[in-house]
Amino acid sequence: MTPPERREQVIDAALQVIVEQGYAGVSIEAIARTAGVTRPVIYDHFPNLGALLQALIEREERIALAQLAEVIPGPEFAGSADPVTVLGSGVRRFLEAVKSRPPTWRIILLPLDGTPAIVREHVETNRTRIIERLEQLVVWGAGVNAGKLDVELAASSILALAEEAGRRVLTDPRQFSPERYEQFVLAIVGGLPGRD
Repeated sequence: MTPPERREQVIDAALQVIVEQGYAGVSIEAIARTAGVTRPVIYDHFPNLGALLQALIEREERIALAQLAEVIPGPEFAGSADPVTVLGSGVRRFLEAVKSRPPTWRIILLPLDGTPAIVREHVETNRTRIIERLEQLVVWGAGVNAGKLDVELAASSILALAEEAGRRVLTDPRQFSPERYEQFVLAIVGGLPGRD
């Protein structure tokens, strides 16, 4: 393996250890065993466990944010699509992203006992950014009625419902599919008063 490939393999192994054993089970030895390498190989790429975990957090955060950037439409959608359709397809695409990388989303949506403060801080910082983007989407979707709506509460509620849907997709994907959630959103939001 090239050094960058080996580095990714080590990070993958650390993620696997976290998902399978929790943060309490994370050690250089456990990661080396999972990766099928020796401890010195890990130290060739990371000076210590803290640096390895920081690299893992940063990588998974990049992946999750890139997936969300594709899912949550920005203000550029104004006037170009039906808000109900955008919301329904956005929910489905978010849940498809969750299904595509369960370990990434498990550490975000199903935090384990002993989750380090740095992980919780990253998750909360990104939740704030996502709510800001959802607020823009709510204003666009509400149109002329935006002034009558508590935009902050609406965005926070959308995020809470999406996170709960993500948890269900992770824990019972056969019963709670992205398509099922999309149909649910279309039925509920499309049936609100004032919708044709």
